[in-house]
Amino acid sequence: MFDGYDSCSEESTSSSSSEDSEDEVVPSIPASLPIIKNNGQVYTYPDGKAGMATCEMCGMVGVRDAFYSKTKRFCSVSCSRSYSSNSKKASILARLQGKPPTKKAKVLQKQPLMAKLAAYAQYQASQQNQAKSKAVVPAESFDWGRYICSNDTVGAPVSCFKHAPMGTCWGGIEEGVRLEVPNSDTNLSTKVYWIAEIIKLAGFKALLRYEGFDSDNSKDFWCELCIPEVHPVGWCASSGKPLIPPKTIQHKYSNWKAVLVKRLTGAKTLPPDFNTKVQENLQFPFKKLMRVEVVDKNYLCRTRVALVEQVIGGRLRLVYEESQDGSDDFWCHMYSPLIHNIGWSRSIGHRFKRSDVTKKTEGQVDAPALYFQKVKDVDQGGDWFKDGMKIEAIDPLNLSAICVATVRKVLADGYLMIGIDGSEAVDGSDWFCYHGTSPSIYPVGFCEINNIELTPPRGYTKLPFKWFDYLRETGSIAAPVKLFNKEVPNHGFRQGMKLEAVDLMEPRLVCVATVTRIVHRLLRIHFDGWEDEYDQWVDCESPDLYPVGWCQLTGYQLQPPASQSTRDLPQSVPKQKKKAQQYKGQKKKRKIPVGRRPFSQTGRRRNSFSGDEEQSPPPYPAQGPSRPRPRPRTHLHQTHKSESLLRMKEDTAEVDEFTFSQGTSDQESNGSGSYYIKQEP
Repeated sequence: MFDGYDSCSEESTSSSSSEDSEDEVVPSIPASLPIIKNNGQVYTYPDGKAGMATCEMCGMVGVRDAFYSKTKRFCSVSCSRSYSSNSKKASILARLQGKPPTKKAKVLQKQPLMAKLAAYAQYQASQQNQAKSKAVVPAESFDWGRYICSNDTVGAPVSCFKHAPMGTCWGGIEEGVRLEVPNSDTNLSTKVYWIAEIIKLAGFKALLRYEGFDSDNSKDFWCELCIPEVHPVGWCASSGKPLIPPKTIQHKYSNWKAVLVKRLTGAKTLPPDFNTKVQENLQFPFKKLMRVEVVDKNYLCRTRVALVEQVIGGRLRLVYEESQDGSDDFWCHMYSPLIHNIGWSRSIGHRFKRSDVTKKTEGQVDAPALYFQKVKDVDQGGDWFKDGMKIEAIDPLNLSAICVATVRKVLADGYLMIGIDGSEAVDGSDWFCYHGTSPSIYPVGFCEINNIELTPPRGYTKLPFKWFDYLRETGSIAAPVKLFNKEVPNHGFRQGMKLEAVDLMEPRLVCVATVTRIVHRLLRIHFDGWEDEYDQWVDCESPDLYPVGWCQLTGYQLQPPASQSTRDLPQSVPKQKKKAQQYKGQKKKRKIPVGRRPFSQTGRRRNSFSGDEEQSPPPYPAQGPSRPRPRPRTHLHQTHKSESLLRMKEDTAEVDEFTFSQGTSDQESNGSGSYYIKQEP
């Protein structure tokens, strides 16, 4: 295990480690730039047009513009000055004879060239970013480690996210585990490693401390555990890499090998196939140009055909098939309940918008049905949901609210079309589809039992809202409690945990977020830096929640807290009306930081989610009045009377006797307990 440990002296190691000089730490270069490898050395070709050049001194190949002198004959000042030196004649002769340069020559010349290449690449990348800044405002770099330490918070464990990479095989990674990581506390020019211990875990990130520092935290550092540079103890020995103690403590012990044997005996480390598992978990079945059915962001009541345009960490950028320029897109996770295989809508009786595209283009293929998340089989015979039954449901247009809702249509395979009472469009274009086992629908009384504010129908003036009175007034019945999903998994979330969460009102954004409340399997997600009214209710198994460090691991852009990302916005914003916006999953404004947001204006009739008045949705029976869009966050205070034309059951059930079982909220419970209302016969 410790064969890779050579000596505690850096001086004695510098010469013996020259064979590993290719592994020295290289200046960071943007990952998006093409990589060119030559004789074990890495170069970048920043713009693809600059051309290549070969150093006449050492024979190294690189970008021509990064070479030294006007003639671009040498890769560095050192090569230029050494060209006429007699001591280098052997190297020149070797190059002329077609032999590779010596390792010593590469060590001498590599760092200056790479530094220049990195600087040039950084310049090119910044130019590209500036060109794109009009379309996308890049977020500032965000340091999760500093953020967690400064706020004294914890990150949700990776094991809480079964859909995330490594989510099902993270169990053994905990505080106290030892690793082999690059040693940054050294003056050596080569890359060397040392043992480190996990002091604190936050998702994919860990606070590490080099072995030997004991209680000294002066050199602690945060590290993404799923990067290739992190290895289990013993990797250096098997790979022939040097294991060198940090220079700060190199003289602390005279026999480091004996110290390591004593301390590491019986200690835990990463599984030997850890890096292999990481790579396997980062492979996703969906490929570009696969065809799927996805919810129509203009009309929630129907689906459309879309093509997979991009796959990042399991998240899909879908472009609707009829989009000419590819701008009509929709982001969701591959396990999202909003996407389905081709033919799904027809099979269950869901509304579907036919595409004007009659032929598949080359490369297009229907995504196999096995790629999509499966739902539980249900028995729709006998006791099942019926049209007109009342429930409580998370409003997909206002995810901070659980609302009074009605089952509008029962589809096949357990699917339901749901409408929000008092806020439905006349044509039913904002009905939305939930499965009968969905964790986003609840029985009557759920909010009252769990001390959650229930959003009453718009215009309902008999407040505080009472289900007993409302059911009697509307002549409706409540859906039986036994039909709802009562399963509460041992999810592991705790109040105050940090994570990365999709803003479902703008689903292309993944933001820094906090779990602020837990009600059985339901999580209240708060976006750091934003008001509470932008919070969202999300299921604990939602594929739109990710561990800390997920964005860095997958290459997705993380949106930092609003206070950091919007500092340069003007101090005051004049009052203005929100423009009609396109429904992008569930749309909300995320432009203005806390205290700087304009007042929302209400009272506008919504005919579509995109503001396009010429498009008409598929015909629905007129079930109720239209509602403004976007629906304001404060619509609880609207006093205008609703002219609801809800369907009513002619045979009204006897619902006069209700008793509520009081339950505790904000608990991480696995049992249903007092989760629901009890209905007395």
